[in-house]
Amino acid sequence: MSRQVFGSLAVIGTLMLSACGVAYQSPSVNPLIGGADSKVRVLEITPESVMVANRSTYSPKELPSVFFTTAGGGSSPRGAGALPEPVMDYQGKPGALETRVPPAVPAQPYMIGVGDVLLLATPQTGSTVEQLTGLLAASNSRQGYTVQDDGAIAIPNVGRVQVSGMTLEEAENRLFQRLVENQIDPTFSLEVAEFNSKKVSIGGAVANPAVAPITLTPLYLDAALAAAGGVTAQDLDYASVRIYRDGTIYQIPLRELYSNRSLARVQLVDGDAVFVDTEYELDLAQAYFEERIRLAEFQQASREAALDELTAEVNIRRGALTEARSNYMTRLELDSVDRDYVYLAGEVGEQSRYPLPFGKTASLADALYSSSGVPTRTGNVAEIYVLRGSPDPREFGALTAWQLDGRNAANFLLATRFQLRPNDVIFVAEQPVTKWNRVITQITPSLINTAAAQTLN
Repeated sequence: MSRQVFGSLAVIGTLMLSACGVAYQSPSVNPLIGGADSKVRVLEITPESVMVANRSTYSPKELPSVFFTTAGGGSSPRGAGALPEPVMDYQGKPGALETRVPPAVPAQPYMIGVGDVLLLATPQTGSTVEQLTGLLAASNSRQGYTVQDDGAIAIPNVGRVQVSGMTLEEAENRLFQRLVENQIDPTFSLEVAEFNSKKVSIGGAVANPAVAPITLTPLYLDAALAAAGGVTAQDLDYASVRIYRDGTIYQIPLRELYSNRSLARVQLVDGDAVFVDTEYELDLAQAYFEERIRLAEFQQASREAALDELTAEVNIRRGALTEARSNYMTRLELDSVDRDYVYLAGEVGEQSRYPLPFGKTASLADALYSSSGVPTRTGNVAEIYVLRGSPDPREFGALTAWQLDGRNAANFLLATRFQLRPNDVIFVAEQPVTKWNRVITQITPSLINTAAAQTLN
């Protein structure tokens, strides 16, 4: 058989097979086909129609609450509780008393510490009150925010803010930043309502042994003695004020304290222990200081134990959250979680189902480009459809085919705004030449085999 005859047979066979629909059947969106109960409406995707399509009600599925839960700070540490005040007395007769004054303390601003109570004041008018309702309510009920053992204060809608070791100005800057990050009006003022982190103990021959807090203003020796009700020693010749600081005992005779104003203005620091002694022997003063040291060590050990307990509690919570999240992800991989899907068909990068994301809507562009987009070599960009069934059960067979004409690349911007709904089908038609090529691909082997058989005969 000649080449011309073979070519003629190929063309004639192709036309015949194509005409009768034997060679190749390609899917398409046709509103005229589908039976009496099928109603297909084709609408072009335009800015107006996108608004209409997005108007349908849809609530994306949410992740379980375990993904939004944090391990938190745990329960409040128990600590050591209230400790007994030392009570000591002794007798003796001193000789000449030596004056040993503690070194001067460099001037520095007050540093916020654990146990301090901070008050956050906000304006009472305007939108700030509405935005900080929970914050103000918590402040009123708790009389401020206590700096906890980890050095942070916990503010509703803001979280934990580290303030320990900072000056008021530094704490205000840190809190301003956190309020801005949480989109809360950062109009506020910060002040220390209760000073509990820095203290000086006063004991011995005073009217009321006490623990005096160190506040924004420096605490001097005369003010500390006044806070304890004053000195009760009758014989000034044999009385002295001893100050324990950092392992060293300093001594100021009481007569010199009253006669020298500069000695009364000795500045005290956190952890100082002041003892008014009426005897020369240091036994009672030493015992008093040792007791204060032991109490401080006991409090520190109790705090460390409480923090270890808190850390263990948080780790247990974190482990439980991690396990719950891992179990959910395993269920998700095994497809045992109820999900919403969109289906991609036709000339797309890969025919598949696209899971709609949790907590937000997805667009037509999201689904298309999750499967490598539309291959322009085979896909007809002028016929990109979103097939959506009618939500009305009385129109079970009705659907709307939203058509995107991608020949104008500007229309792909509409694809980023067209919101998908569960069970939407994204269909991309094939190019006309693609249909022809596939027909040729299917019938050519048959024609070659027929021609070869005739030649042999």
